[in-house]
Amino acid sequence: MSAEPWNLAEIDQRLALARDNLRQLVEQAAAFSGAADEERMASRIAEQEADVEQLIKQREASLGGGAVPPP
Repeated sequence: MSAEPWNLAEIDQRLALARDNLRQLVEQAAAFSGAADEERMASRIAEQEADVEQLIKQREASLGGGAVPPP
């Protein structure tokens, strides 16, 4: 069973959530010290950035491929 594609409102909601998560991770990274903590946080930030990029691509595709800046 394949998942239904998200509509624009769902993509926007997930994009806002991913951006908020990214902001929180960056704030947490600034508070951490130590190589292990920094490496773990850098990995989490990279994952969240990848999620944001993927959601932006999905959003653009749902708008017909036009490059529309995210909200």
